[in-house]
Amino acid sequence: MPNVKIFVDERVWPEVREGISALLPGLRDMLCSALSVDLAACQFAVIPVLALPDQPRINAELHILPRPERTPEAVRGAAQAVRDRIGGATGQHVAVRIATLDPVTYVALK
Repeated sequence: MPNVKIFVDERVWPEVREGISALLPGLRDMLCSALSVDLAACQFAVIPVLALPDQPRINAELHILPRPERTPEAVRGAAQAVRDRIGGATGQHVAVRIATLDPVTYVALK
C-alpha cells in the first residue's frame, strides 16, 4: 500500500503524459520509502478525465493503511512531496488527497 490514482484533465493530458510517465518510478520509490512499504505493495493508475475548468488540472489521490509511524505530519510531508514532484514534472497545479483506510474492513485480493 499505497494505492495511488492520478487524475489528469484531458485538456492537458497530451502535454503532460510523457512527464508523468517518466516520473512514476521515482515517485513510487519516494512513497515506498516515506511510507515504509515494499515496491510490490504500491499500485499506480494514471487516468485522463473530463474535468471542470476551475479545478486543478491534476489531482492525486492516495489510499493508505494506518501505521504508527504514519503520523499526520509524515502523511502531510508525503502529500507535499507528491504535489511538488508531479507539479515539477508537469508545470501544472496539483491537488493531493490522502485517505487512511480502515484496516478492519479493508479487503484486497491480488
